[in-house]
Amino acid sequence: MQRRESSVPDVSLREVGAVFLLGCLLSGLMFHPIVTHLGSHIPEDLGDPVRTVWQLAWQGHALLHHPFHLYDSNAFWPHPYSFAFSDSLLGYAPASLIGQGAHAALVRYNLLFLFAYALCFTGAYLLARELGVGRLAGAIAGAGFAYAPFRLAQNGHLHVVSSGGIPLAFFLLVRGYRRRQPKTLFAGWLVAAWQLTLGFTLGLQLVYLLAALAAIAGVFWLVRGRPRPPRPLAVATVAGVVVLAGVGAIQARPLLKVSHDYPQAHRTSHEVGRYSASPKAFLSAPVEDRLWGAATKPIRKTLTTPNEQNQFPGAAIFLLAAIGVAAGTAYSRGLRVGLAVGVLAVAVLSLGFGVLNGDLSYRLLLDYAPGWNGVRTPGRLATLTSLGLAVLAAAGAHRLIGLAAGAVRERGRRVALAIPVALATLMTGVVLAEGRGSVPNPAVPPVPRGEDAAPAPQMHLPTSLGYDRMYQYWSTNRFQLIANGIATFGIPDLARLRGRMKTFPDRRSVHFLRHMGIRSVILHLDIPLQPIPDKWKSANPRKPKLAATKSIAGLPLTRHRMGRIVVYILRPMRRRPA
Repeated sequence: MQRRESSVPDVSLREVGAVFLLGCLLSGLMFHPIVTHLGSHIPEDLGDPVRTVWQLAWQGHALLHHPFHLYDSNAFWPHPYSFAFSDSLLGYAPASLIGQGAHAALVRYNLLFLFAYALCFTGAYLLARELGVGRLAGAIAGAGFAYAPFRLAQNGHLHVVSSGGIPLAFFLLVRGYRRRQPKTLFAGWLVAAWQLTLGFTLGLQLVYLLAALAAIAGVFWLVRGRPRPPRPLAVATVAGVVVLAGVGAIQARPLLKVSHDYPQAHRTSHEVGRYSASPKAFLSAPVEDRLWGAATKPIRKTLTTPNEQNQFPGAAIFLLAAIGVAAGTAYSRGLRVGLAVGVLAVAVLSLGFGVLNGDLSYRLLLDYAPGWNGVRTPGRLATLTSLGLAVLAAAGAHRLIGLAAGAVRERGRRVALAIPVALATLMTGVVLAEGRGSVPNPAVPPVPRGEDAAPAPQMHLPTSLGYDRMYQYWSTNRFQLIANGIATFGIPDLARLRGRMKTFPDRRSVHFLRHMGIRSVILHLDIPLQPIPDKWKSANPRKPKLAATKSIAGLPLTRHRMGRIVVYILRPMRRRPA
C-alpha cells in the first residue's frame, strides 16, 4: 500500500500573512503598469472595467446616502431596480465606502483588481498546504490558480477574477472539520457567503460544488453507519449553511424581480450554445498570453467567442497535476482520484453544449438547477477546473521536490536545502511565465468639465454599448440621473431610445426626450477618439461634431459649448392637469 510522505502540516498566522504579502508582491509584478497609474489608467480596456468602476462606486454611495434604494441606481433612468441589471459585487462594499468622486473610484477598482489576484494566490496556497503539501509546493498551487493562462481573457471582468474566496473557503472548511474547530469551520461558511456576494457567476458554482460534496459526504456517513458528529461542529455547520442560504436569498431577490419584469434576462439555449466550445478549447490560450498566444492561434481562430471559450490551464500545471495524480504522496490515493474525477467532470460541464450537444450533463443543469438559467458562459467553470489542477499540481511538485531533496541529502545540509528551493523556484517561474500576458493599460479619460453641473435627468450622446459604459463611470462624480447604461441583457426601451438619437437634434428626437422627462443632453465631441473597443463604437448620432452644428431654430431647447462637450438644456414639457 502506498504510504503518504508527511502528515498534514500546520499553518501559522505568520505564514498566512507572509503568503498574502507574497501574493500582493506577485500581483504588483505581474501587472506592474497598474501600480504606477492607479488613478489614471485601467487594466484591459475601456469597456466592462469602467462600468465596473461605476458599479463599485454606486454601491458605496447608495449605502451611505440611501441604503433602502440601493438597487435604484442613477443609471438607466427611469428604470427601477437597475442596479440588478448585472451581477453583484456587494462583497466589496467596505472598500466602496472609502473615497468619493471619479478619481477615487478608479483607484479603488485598480486596488481591488490587484487584491483579487493576491487572494487567489493566497487561497490556493493555503488549501494545498492544508491538504498536505509543503510550503514550496503550496506556492506552485497559488501561482497555478491565480495566473492560469485562461484568466488573461477575463481581466475585464472583476467578478470573474475575484475567485480567491473559493479556495480560501475550502481551506477553512477542511481545516475546521479535520481539526474539529467550530470557529474555523463557521469562518469557512462565512467566506463562502462572501464569495457569493461577489456575484452568482462564481458564487453559484461554489454553492453547487458545496452541495455535491455534501451529498458525497452524506453517502460516506451512511456507509460508515451514521456516526454521531460532534455537536459543536454540527451547530457550526447548520449556522454556516443558514448564513449562506440567507445571503443567497437576499441577493437573489432583486435579480428575480428583474428576471420577472424583463424576460430578456433569461438565457436561452441558443445563447448558451453560442458560448459553448469543443474540447479543443483546453488547448486555446488567450491572444494576450506571451508564451502560448501565438502558438495556439490556429485553434483559437476556430472558436466562435474565444474570450469566453479559452480554457488553457497551462502545460506546466497540467503535467505537474498528472504527476500528482499518478505518484503524488502528499495526498491520499482517494483524494487524488477524487480530485481528478472532479476536474474531469467540471471540465466537461465547462464546455456547455460542446460535448454531445450537452445532453449528458449541461442541459440538466440548465433545465433543472435553480438559478443556472441565468448563466450565459459555461466556460467560466474553468475557474473550478483550474483550482483542481493547481491543487493536484502541488502534489506533483511536492513529490518532485522530495525526490530532489532525497537525491542530494548525503551531500550536505546546504545542498540538500538549495536544490529543492531551486527546483521549486524553477517550476514556479515556468508556471508564472505561462500566465504572463501583455495586459493593456489604457488611460481613462477624465470627467468632462461642466458635465455634472447640467440639470438631470441627463442623456449623453453619442450613445452606444461602448460609450454608455464611459458615461456611467463619469457619473460617479455626482451620481446625477442618466438615461444611459449597459446591462447584461437587452432592454427594449433603451434600444428604442438609442435608435431615436440618430437624428438628434431634430423635432422628433427632442420631443421624445422631453416626453421621457430628460432635462439636458450632453453631446461629447471627442469620445470617438478614445480607445474604446471597436465592436462597441457603433453610435447614435454617428457624427457628433456634425450634430453639434445642426440648427436648433424652433426647438424647445438652448445650447452652449463647454470645452469638448455641447450641453443642450431642454424646456420641460407642460403636464396637463389631471
